[in-house]
Parts: sequence; structure tokens; C-alpha cells
Amino acid sequence: MDGGLILLVFLALLFAWGLNRVRRAIKLGPIGYLGVMAVFILAMLLIWGQTLRG
Repeated sequence: MDGGLILLVFLALLFAWGLNRVRRAIKLGPIGYLGVMAVFILAMLLIWGQTLRG
């Protein structure tokens, strides 16, 4: 497994944990939560794609 991919998986888990805490604090609904996760996944895939090309 690529070291960058392992780092992205770790960052995704850390982000999900933090987002869950924030979601409870600001009462974010499931649609908002889904939107934030979709943007995060898209950003991570784009970053990972850049590391493959470089």
C-alpha cells in the first residue's frame, strides 16, 4: 500500500471523528453531514490523484 494512501485514510478517520463531535455540537442534520462528507471525499481523491501524478 502507498504511504500517501495510508496517510489519507488516517486523515479521513480523524476528520470523521472530529466531524461527528462538531455535528453533535451544532445539530447538523443528515443532509448537511452527507454534503460535508461528499466534499471531503472528493477533496481527498483529488489530493491522492495529484500524488500519483507527481
